[in-house]
Amino acid sequence: MNSMHGPGVRSSFPPDPKRQAILQQARKAFVSEGYAATRIEPIAREAGVSTATLYALFDGKAQLFSLVIDEAAEDFAQQMARLGTIEGDARQQLVSFAEAYADFMSDPFVRAVFRLVMAERPRFQAVALRFFEKGREAFGATLIGILTALSKSGALRPIERPSWAAGHLMGMVEHPVFFVPLVTGDEIKVRRTNAAIVEDAVDTFLARYGV
Repeated sequence: MNSMHGPGVRSSFPPDPKRQAILQQARKAFVSEGYAATRIEPIAREAGVSTATLYALFDGKAQLFSLVIDEAAEDFAQQMARLGTIEGDARQQLVSFAEAYADFMSDPFVRAVFRLVMAERPRFQAVALRFFEKGREAFGATLIGILTALSKSGALRPIERPSWAAGHLMGMVEHPVFFVPLVTGDEIKVRRTNAAIVEDAVDTFLARYGV
């Protein structure tokens, strides 16, 4: 079987419509059914291709799973790159960033990925870590840039270690919107809204680093 692309590798050629359709259907199947219950034949059928065509493009279910996660991580990274141009005072910029981060970390697909990989830990642990770290790096690099600029302009106190400061803000957001639902299950709703969590996190952050 001939795979055109390895996990996490994007081609310089225009996307193959059949390949993209297969990946879209695979993503839906993995999220709704889990890895073990997902079957190749329904994915091919829903994508409008034959099973033979699917296997000509992908090695099988494991590679589909890896590619679905890697492409989702790349999509999130591209979304975060646009946050580097946010404007406003220190509070406005921090709230804009934290809201986007909260949306990412509370996305059901993000949690679904981790639940899937935890269930298949021996096979896909590296895939999950790659997904999570890419998201954190994309957000982290963006926030470090924002904090550095705000600190240099005098809008925040001098920050000796922007990476630590970024970790403080991100940690205050990700714990209630990601880790709590991940552990307790989506059926248990966090009482505070993302907006309320962000407001509290930014208030706490500015109490430490604000001027």
